[in-house]
Amino acid sequence: MKTFTAKPSDIEKKWILIDAEGVVLGRLASIVAMRLRGKHKPSFTPHMDMGDNVIIINADKIQMTGKKRDENFYWHTGHPGGIKSRTKQQILDGAHPERVVTMAVKRMLPGGVLSRKQMTNLRVYAGAEHPHEAQSPEVLDVKAMNSKNTRSA
Repeated sequence: MKTFTAKPSDIEKKWILIDAEGVVLGRLASIVAMRLRGKHKPSFTPHMDMGDNVIIINADKIQMTGKKRDENFYWHTGHPGGIKSRTKQQILDGAHPERVVTMAVKRMLPGGVLSRKQMTNLRVYAGAEHPHEAQSPEVLDVKAMNSKNTRSA
């Protein structure tokens, strides 16, 4: 018996729609990273892009537990003394609140060429509208998967 290895002709991609309103950020990011890689499929092949196309709406209404809204994202400009930081709350209140979700998912994927390719299958929108109705995405209810996926006040 040989190990199954998927070929590009064997790969079947779906479109998944996830509503992030009220969902905890880390739990959402881990589910989305698994879907982007294709690890939920029985024919998963680590070196192929097996994952689905994921659409996340209402990214500005994401929840975080504890004091995580006050934690910083750091980056470096490449110049001496060029360390920069912003809190997650500042990013959510700014012009691009979807970047918090995008960064969380990106950091859940392994680094490399394949992960960068898989990140192109992720679309994150701050509001409830998205331009992908023609793909007729399946709705994935992350809130109903586990009671811990939503933050209790």
